[in-house]
Amino acid sequence: MTEFIPTPHPNPAGIQRVAVLTSGGDAPGMNAAIRAVVRTAAFEGLEVMGVRRGFSGLHRGELKLIGPRDVANTIQRGGTILLTARSATWRTPEGRASGAQHLRDNGVGGLIVIGGDGSFHGAHLLEQEHGIPVIGVPGTIDNDLYGTDHTIGYFTAVETALDAVDKLRDTGASHERIFVIEVMGRHAGHIALDVAVAGGAEEVFIPEDDKPIEDVIQIVKDSVKKGKTGSIVIVAEGVPGGAQGVGDAIQAGTGLETRVSILGHIQRGGAPVSSDRILASRLGEAAVYALMDGVSGVMVGRHGSNIIHTPLHETWEKRKDVNRDLYRCAKKLSV
Repeated sequence: MTEFIPTPHPNPAGIQRVAVLTSGGDAPGMNAAIRAVVRTAAFEGLEVMGVRRGFSGLHRGELKLIGPRDVANTIQRGGTILLTARSATWRTPEGRASGAQHLRDNGVGGLIVIGGDGSFHGAHLLEQEHGIPVIGVPGTIDNDLYGTDHTIGYFTAVETALDAVDKLRDTGASHERIFVIEVMGRHAGHIALDVAVAGGAEEVFIPEDDKPIEDVIQIVKDSVKKGKTGSIVIVAEGVPGGAQGVGDAIQAGTGLETRVSILGHIQRGGAPVSSDRILASRLGEAAVYALMDGVSGVMVGRHGSNIIHTPLHETWEKRKDVNRDLYRCAKKLSV
């Protein structure tokens, strides 16, 4: 087998310096993406400026040169070393103009934004209003962005939630209780569905479907008749009423002791699993190459084993549905 020796990537855009920021909710694997951006750029002879506190820091000029040693020992860390924040100022033309000027003053030829749909809205406006080349990297545990099979942080969030579900199932079976567990997913049921199948849940509620609570009450009653000593119901946070509403309805309809557990922000923390580290590394590299190729206004994503580009506006305008085959599987395996 011939040894592969990497060669420099063409740079027709003439990019010499890029900036990178993380925005919105943090996701495990963001640091791996930052690391990939910095080290890919260094290999190609480019400089990188890290922007602290997302768009909030950009409009205040919180930029600093970072190199390969600054991202050493970060691939295994959760959160984001660049910090993140939501910015009301960035929603104003004045705030975006200030950020664009800071990028120009620092000789930045392109901006890489790691985040979700809100972050991509901000990047899209920056490009449209000020001509700054921008590339989006999908970093959100919700996995709700069109144009990529998975988003950075999703795999870790599922594993974190599944670990909690396994523990709650043990105590639920011991006390013969029903546990209704809420996982993250404001508008998308990807986490809930994966956790439901992997955790052997009796039922799952996702925002994509309007499920009558009466059907679930009957499912729980049937489970008891079959001799099940405990039941697990998974609810995505975006479902009307949330887990508390579902739990109250089940207890009222069955008379059985029901407990509600809301996992919350614990799903965003912790060391990223290998799948998130690998995905983040590939997308961080791809983002640098996209800027060098003169590409702008797109999100880099992964479809199968391929890296693809999707216009930023399509990532939120087009709907990314849950895996319907997996949804059917969940129903069949809960009997």
